[in-house]
Formats: sequence, C-alpha cells, structure tokens
Amino acid sequence: MRILIVEDDKKVAGFIKRGFEEETYAVDVAYDGEEGFFLGEQNQYDLIILDLMLPKMDGLEILTRLREKKVDTPILLLTAKDSVEDKVTGLNKGADDYLTKPFAFSELLARVRVLLRRGKAETKTVLQISDLFLDLVSHKVKRNGEEIELTGKEYSLLEYFMRNQGKVLTRTMIAEHVWDYNFDTFTNVIDVYINHLRKKIDKNHSTKLLHTLRGVGYVMRE
Repeated sequence: MRILIVEDDKKVAGFIKRGFEEETYAVDVAYDGEEGFFLGEQNQYDLIILDLMLPKMDGLEILTRLREKKVDTPILLLTAKDSVEDKVTGLNKGADDYLTKPFAFSELLARVRVLLRRGKAETKTVLQISDLFLDLVSHKVKRNGEEIELTGKEYSLLEYFMRNQGKVLTRTMIAEHVWDYNFDTFTNVIDVYINHLRKKIDKNHSTKLLHTLRGVGYVMRE
C-alpha cells in the first residue's frame, strides 16, 4: 500500500511517516500544498493524509481540485481545526474522514485501515496462492504450514505480488508501490530483495511461485 502525507510540520510528518513505514506501507511526503497537489494528481496512491493549513495551497483547495480532476483516492483530513463547521466543509468537498490534532497514531492507523478496506471493497484478511498464505492482520506468512520470517520490506513486496497474482509487475511499478518516489530505480536493490524473497518462499518447494520475465519484470503465479 502506498500513502501520501501532505503536512508542513516536518516533525509531525516524520512521526506519521515512520509509523506507517513500520507497518510496511510505502510513504511519500509533501511539505507544501503545491507539491502535495502535484503528487496527488500525478501518482497513484491508495490513500492521502492531508493537512488543511498548508503553505502555497491550503488543504481544502487541494481536496477540491483533486476531486475536480476525478482523483478518487480516499483522503483523510488531518488538522488542528475541530469545529463542526470545518469538519462538515471538508466532508462535503469530498474528504472520506477527518482526524483532529493532537491524535494517537493508533487511531490514525485504525482509520486508515478502514478507509483502505472501504476503497478496495476488501473483506478478506488472508491472501493465498497455492499453499502460500499471507495474513494481512498478523503479518504472518506461511507456506505448506511452515511460518516464513520476512523483513518489513520483503513482506511489503510479497503483499504487492499476492495482490496482483498473474499480473506482470515492472521494476518501476514495484519501486512506486513498495518504496517511494525518491527511490533510485537504476540501483539493483529491487532485484536483491526479490532474490531474497524468492529464496524464502520458493526454496525446497517443487512449485515455484515467483517468476522472472527477462527484460519485462516479475510475476507471481503457480
């Protein structure tokens, strides 16, 4: 899952970014409204966390313009304004939820998970291909009943593949959804992580699930 945070307070933005990265999300951050609008319009995100009081372009204008551009990404407003009128205005302009500062990260995370489930119309909590299972709640991965230990980035990579079974994923697609927009796609980091993941999920199994299409990308299929 890929999230955009638009927040001019770098301390708050860093706190949120760290929290979501620990939960295996890929996170981009914009520190002003113009950059936030540009990233939100140009890139495909699963969710946007948007502060209202921003330099260069305020959050309500970003929200309005994104909806005018037919960007239907779920948007959660994060702001110090707590009046009913402010909340109603934001929701009427197309926001999906509203959280007032100060906040507990656990509540923000819970609200984000609800919005992501709603946006994907997803009810299942376990992904499966062949005898490989990934639990979206506990983050446990098992193959043929044996638990597989993965790093946070390996888990994110596997989740992305399992959500897109049978689809060819290019290195650029993987970089955008598992890392962030600052990632250098000319490095071999993606190939290294995929090799590590392949060893963990396919080693000692006759049925290989993660395949390389030379010159094209990667695909997960039986």
